[in-house]
Amino acid sequence: MGTIIVSNLGKAYKQYPTKLARLAEWLIPGNQVRHCLKWVMQDINFTVNSGEAVGIIGINGAGKSTLLKMITGTTQPTTGSIEMTGRVAALLELGMGFHPDFTGRENVYMSAQLLGIKSNEIDALLPSIIAFAEINDYIDQPVRVYSSGMQMRLAFSVATAVRPDILIIDEALSVGDAYFQHKSFERIREYRTQGTTLLIVSHDKQAIQSICDKAILLSDGKIAMQGKPEAVMDYYNALLADNTGLTVEQNTSENITKTSSGSKCVEIMHCAIYNEENNQIELIATGQHVKLKAILHVHQEVENLVFGFLIKNRLGQDIFGTNTYQHKKVLSNIKKGKTIECIIDFNVNLGEGSYSVSVAAHRDKIHIGSNYDWQDLAIIFNVINVDKEVFVGSAWLPTEINLNLN
Repeated sequence: MGTIIVSNLGKAYKQYPTKLARLAEWLIPGNQVRHCLKWVMQDINFTVNSGEAVGIIGINGAGKSTLLKMITGTTQPTTGSIEMTGRVAALLELGMGFHPDFTGRENVYMSAQLLGIKSNEIDALLPSIIAFAEINDYIDQPVRVYSSGMQMRLAFSVATAVRPDILIIDEALSVGDAYFQHKSFERIREYRTQGTTLLIVSHDKQAIQSICDKAILLSDGKIAMQGKPEAVMDYYNALLADNTGLTVEQNTSENITKTSSGSKCVEIMHCAIYNEENNQIELIATGQHVKLKAILHVHQEVENLVFGFLIKNRLGQDIFGTNTYQHKKVLSNIKKGKTIECIIDFNVNLGEGSYSVSVAAHRDKIHIGSNYDWQDLAIIFNVINVDKEVFVGSAWLPTEINLNLN
């Protein structure tokens, strides 16, 4: 079974003031140091246990790809160590390991042998590799004529032709079409149930939260947070906003981590869900009409104000969200000291289960520009099916079925 232990990992590159200084350090006898170190990663520590799935997230330049390259051995760390057990399959940069002038078939044999698969095993696996990649006659064409999607499909098919103990995937899957992404993640889920350890870098929030047991947030080459995917994603979402006067807080109670962030120029003082009798409720029937009420207080004058809400399922995946910008109801030039009540009417056309509501007050259509107050897990409610036909899934769609027998 596969495990990954990363201890005190760091990566630095030498920076020389001039080309002459680089040459002098190489050629002039003595131990005079003529460079300084530019650290791109420092103090990285984490463990991926056997059968566990861990997602790595962060903005571009945070060090995600560099970390994976060190783990897979394509780049050597400056400090620290990496211990891995089991057979490793990695899918990093698109086309890595493929020779553009070799045919797809030749690249399959070369890549599979690098993974430790014997030639006679590759012969037996080749039909299934071609079938999964769905490149048909292109298998005997040079890889240089492949589209990026075809390269990705073939690389993924080879890397996962035999279930590895550890599967490491960078953003390569993001270039594929929607159909193949679903197909790939289905294979990843299948291998997970069979015990494969997964380390994945992705900007796809839904993929991280649906597949991973834990998430690691990288920022400026260091681990900013690691923990449950929903909590880490909420923290990441908060950090994406304009940092001017921004505060980010996380409070954990009853094994639930609530994240709040913002400048607090406008503060959400209260929010809850009410029924038609104006009673606050937490248990809601499928299809029931409810009102989400929020009270906002303006602490500093703001140019414009948008209020929005987002419903998530128990895994933290987005189910539905909207805001007053989308409904063309933006408030402008709000004076200090004002209090605003926002009431949103909607029918809870959701399947049975537990859900949460995130609420936000910000400028313009999204919170990235200026986040006044964002509160995750502000409301938690449960949905039960009282009087609707039996159905499955997160959404209830009123249906009518007619059968015509001729």
